[in-house]
Amino acid sequence: MTEKLQTSADGSELKARAIRSFVKRTGRKTEGQRLALEHYWPLYGLAFEESSLLDLARLFPAKSGVKLEIGFGNGDSLVQMAQQDVDSGYIGIEVHTPGVGHCLKQLHDAQLSNLRLISHDAIEVLESMIPAQSIERVFLFFPDPWHKKRHHKRRIVNRQFRDLLIRVLKPGGVLHMATDWQHYAEHMAAEMLADTRFANLGDEHGFSEKPDYRPDTKFERRGLRLGHGVWDLVFVKV
Repeated sequence: MTEKLQTSADGSELKARAIRSFVKRTGRKTEGQRLALEHYWPLYGLAFEESSLLDLARLFPAKSGVKLEIGFGNGDSLVQMAQQDVDSGYIGIEVHTPGVGHCLKQLHDAQLSNLRLISHDAIEVLESMIPAQSIERVFLFFPDPWHKKRHHKRRIVNRQFRDLLIRVLKPGGVLHMATDWQHYAEHMAAEMLADTRFANLGDEHGFSEKPDYRPDTKFERRGLRLGHGVWDLVFVKV
């Protein structure tokens, strides 16, 4: 998230630590993930550059549009969606390095030309690198629910996030979210239903049937094993 400025006792400005929607964990990488990061990142990775907008037409020539997933985990669903939708370009954002390595290996094995990865804070990527009105669809599948009340401020779906979506989504662009935490589903629904810049494509509570294009994820399967429900929320920029 954007850093805020505070003033010290002597009147000078100090940068306050940004509240992030994630805890960056590099984790232990397997040998395959390490090799994928070493060899495949130069082929499929995009380095974060502040105030440097991506040239999406150059990045994805002859593609009908660009779709973006925030927090793709190990990349299983992202790679599957890109494989099933080769006419679109895909960008995946993830901070967990082993997951990025796992996704890079899958991406290379599948020889996909329509998928690129960024390993950085999604909010800063949306602020600095994604051109205005350039994205057809944003996916946010099973984000950290930060279920403890004192951590609710870390939840990614808030006013700042909605403002960024309005900037980067094309008119008629779609936000598709999914979670297996009911309270978080209700939080996301309340945030989106209160914003008149978005139209709800689901029921009166903000929940939709799972679209066919969304693959099952390991988080979803885990949630179902634990007896959780799964909620999809689909909203369109009006």
